[in-house]
Amino acid sequence: MSDSAPSRSVEVERKYDVDADTPLPDWASVDGVLSASPGELRELDAQYLDTAEFALAASGHALRRRTGGPDAGWHLKGPRTGDGRVELGWPLGEEGVIPDAVAQAIAPVQASALRPIARIENSRTAVHLIGPDGVLAEFVDDHVHATDLRDGSRREWREWELELGPAAPADEAGRQAFFAAAEKAIFAAGARDASSGSKLARALGR
Repeated sequence: MSDSAPSRSVEVERKYDVDADTPLPDWASVDGVLSASPGELRELDAQYLDTAEFALAASGHALRRRTGGPDAGWHLKGPRTGDGRVELGWPLGEEGVIPDAVAQAIAPVQASALRPIARIENSRTAVHLIGPDGVLAEFVDDHVHATDLRDGSRREWREWELELGPAAPADEAGRQAFFAAAEKAIFAAGARDASSGSKLARALGR
C-alpha cells in the first residue's frame, strides 16, 4: 500500500455498553458459530484530530492516528449508514506530521487547521467467531481510557463491539439474522445498547 493509495474497508458493526464485571458471552449458544478463537490482546493508542469548529464531526467523519494492533496507521472514517461505515487507511508515517495523502482526503470537509482533540488508549481483547466458511465476526472487549485534550478531563469505561467478518452473510437479511442471534448471547451476558455512537464522542462527553 502506497502513501497515496489508501486501504478501503466497510465496517459493519454494533457497539454495546458493559460493566467492569460483565462476563463474556456464551458463543456456543449462537447458531452458525462453530468455535471462538483464543482472545488476542491488543494495546491501542489513538490520537483524534478535528478543526476548532469540529468540521469533520459535523460531516460525519473521524480522523485518527493509531498505534498498536494489526491495522496501525491513519484512519479516516466516513459517515455511518445503518450499521456500516467506510474506513480509509494509510501508513503511520512520521509522528506529528499529517501525510499529504491524508490531508488531501480530508480537504473537502476541512475548513481550518486540524488540532488534536482526544487521546484514546484501549486495552482490547479480540476474538474471532468462526463459522463453516471462516470468520463470521470479530468480537472485541475494550477497556478504554480516554483524555479530552481540550481540557484534560479523563473518562474510563468498558464496551464491546461486534464487527462482521469476511464469512458473514452477504445479504442484509442474513446479516440482521446473524446480529439478532449474536445479540441474544450478548444481552444475556448483561450488555446494553451503546449509550454513545463512538469512542470519540464519549471521550468528548457526547
